[in-house]
Amino acid sequence: MNAREYRSGPLVWVGVIAATCLILALFQKILWLVVPFLLGLVIYYLLLPLKERLVLAGLARDASATWVALGAFGLFGLAAVLGTPWLAAHLLGWQDTAARYLEGGIHFVVQAIAGLESRFPLLAQAHASAEVGREIGGLTDNFASKHLASAAVTLAAWAPSLILAPILAYFMLKDGWRFKRFLGAAVPNAYFERMLYLFEQVDQTARLYFQGVLKLTVLDALCLASGLWWLGISGPLLLGVITAVLAWIPYVGSIAGCLLVVLVAATDFPGDPGIAYGAIGLFLAVRMLDDFVFMPLTVGRSLNMHPLLTILMIFVGGAIADVPGLMLVLPLLGVIMVLGETFGMVLSDQRLMARYRHARCLRHTRVTRDLVSGTEACDKGSGS
Repeated sequence: MNAREYRSGPLVWVGVIAATCLILALFQKILWLVVPFLLGLVIYYLLLPLKERLVLAGLARDASATWVALGAFGLFGLAAVLGTPWLAAHLLGWQDTAARYLEGGIHFVVQAIAGLESRFPLLAQAHASAEVGREIGGLTDNFASKHLASAAVTLAAWAPSLILAPILAYFMLKDGWRFKRFLGAAVPNAYFERMLYLFEQVDQTARLYFQGVLKLTVLDALCLASGLWWLGISGPLLLGVITAVLAWIPYVGSIAGCLLVVLVAATDFPGDPGIAYGAIGLFLAVRMLDDFVFMPLTVGRSLNMHPLLTILMIFVGGAIADVPGLMLVLPLLGVIMVLGETFGMVLSDQRLMARYRHARCLRHTRVTRDLVSGTEACDKGSGS
């Protein structure tokens, strides 16, 4: 059966969705391993074209993987060594800047509510701006004592597992083809072609997804940076990159990025709230471009699924595994979708199943041929 002629039925899709939910629940239990594996997978797909170029140039696979990994990780280590003193020198300044931006954001919120009070007498009678300012001030005053210590402990606990990411990426580059050969050796010959198709589709889906996410991040960062520069907000490129990376987390990351941009805009222009509103409009415009232009051109090409299913699975992923579920549900669903379609294609191909049964019959006949002749000889000897 041709892959283009096959269409997945409801049973396949029920199995795909159920398997996605179960694996998300499992991933929540082993998140310390899943996150480094995903980071390693991203690094692997970034470095894979360089390795393939070296292989085409005549270098051995293992040597190509080693040289690419040494070069990439060496550059990263050099950047970390040179950047650590700079980060340490500017850390205190960043804390003061963050406090200043937070104060600017509080002032913007209080000012916006005060504008609403002038239009709605009910809000004015409730003193909404004063109450909101008091509540937000109490939250920010206790934020450092309540959350910074736990955040530092969480970061320290995650640091050892994140070291696994470059190690996993190196061994994917070096031994990925050996792992495919190892799996292929366990597949019956009748299904070998389908196995090759499955490997190619899974690899293509994962590669295109992660490459699409990176392309989408670059497009978002450029659009946001250009708009923020036009509005006159400070640090447009840095803000664009941060908000584009935060958008990797569906909905939650986009909201956090928008709040960050509004805080900076409100602090840079405390007497002009129109700039903050303009930043919100810019952010909404970029999100619309994501949904209708950028996403179909990048990530949408790797995951061929209905938009309604995508939205529902994002909510399901968040309900099962919180923020990690929001990030993992789409690539996981894409891979399991390929697996489900391939298995459904195999089980519905009657000729392929007949080839497998015929091959088993031939193997059984070849293995038991001498046993049958020996049994007949024993029967003749006992009869005489």
